[in-house]
Amino acid sequence: VTVIGALLSFIAGAACTSLLVNFGRQRQAQSIFALPLLLEAACLIVFGLMGAWLQGLRALFIPATVSVLCFTMGLQNALVTKVSRSEIRTTHVTGIVTDIGIEIGRFLYGFGDAPVQGNTAKLRLLSGLLLAFAVGGVVGAWAFKSIGYSATLPLAAVVTPQRASASCS
Repeated sequence: VTVIGALLSFIAGAACTSLLVNFGRQRQAQSIFALPLLLEAACLIVFGLMGAWLQGLRALFIPATVSVLCFTMGLQNALVTKVSRSEIRTTHVTGIVTDIGIEIGRFLYGFGDAPVQGNTAKLRLLSGLLLAFAVGGVVGAWAFKSIGYSATLPLAAVVTPQRASASCS
């Protein structure tokens, strides 16, 4: 898989989330985010269960893995972007760090008589996201090294909506 293929897989995942959310809206589903979450869980299950098998097929392993993971990241990023009304993008850590710096600057500027003040709730949210990303990266690397591909299976259980079938009807 080339860089272009990875990018196209990511874009396809984001587009798929958009299609599924709009489909849910049009059908007035109880939860318009249930279908993308189910698809994300399915991708994680496929990766977790098939990863060890695919590793034996070297020629297929790397392209398939990169494509599935990029597609899943696109799904996740678009889902969080939709849920947050474009306030948060989960895969743009540099944007989170930049926004933290901006809020800190607003706080520092607001100490004088200036009318600009920082947003404490936003700073807490952004800092929590950055911390979660860092902890998730370390725990994910450790889990993959210790357990292997099946380390993604508990993640699939967490992102699966509890009433997905009822939400999509």
